[in-house]
Amino acid sequence: MPALRTRSVATALLAAGLVLGTTACTGTPLDNIVEGVVGSGVDQVTEGIDESVRGLAEDVLGGAELSTDGELPSTFPQGIPLLGGEILGGAGGPDGAGWVARIRIDEAAAFEGARAALEGAGFTASNVSSDATSAFGTFTSAEYIVNLAIATTNGETTATYVVTPV
Repeated sequence: MPALRTRSVATALLAAGLVLGTTACTGTPLDNIVEGVVGSGVDQVTEGIDESVRGLAEDVLGGAELSTDGELPSTFPQGIPLLGGEILGGAGGPDGAGWVARIRIDEAAAFEGARAALEGAGFTASNVSSDATSAFGTFTSAEYIVNLAIATTNGETTATYVVTPV
């Protein structure tokens, strides 16, 4: 395996491990780092990973699902309302440890619709912040914590949902 691909896989595994292992703690500097990693690079890190490398990543993560083909993990919770748009991919931790969903959306202003949908589904918002090109919020229900980050980079806006069980 070429060194660049090995390094990309290692980086993807580290990012996934950080996302799945630390997002249950909210409001800490580590959360901001994790959201930055997720918001700015998981799709770039995983771009071009072929099926054999994806299988290796899933094996190393102990049964985790990783998708960059427009599908969400099969275990992604159905009760989490997601914004409409092109699904870029996602990840699911082993045994329901947590999930990530990345969706290409039209504009950062879609955050208000996402917030309303989550609150309508019984989630309580906290740590909400938004501007013209980005937004972030933590949404908590009796079952899940959802960290939603929306960012516009190079004219493309993506929504990243990081979901962990309570």
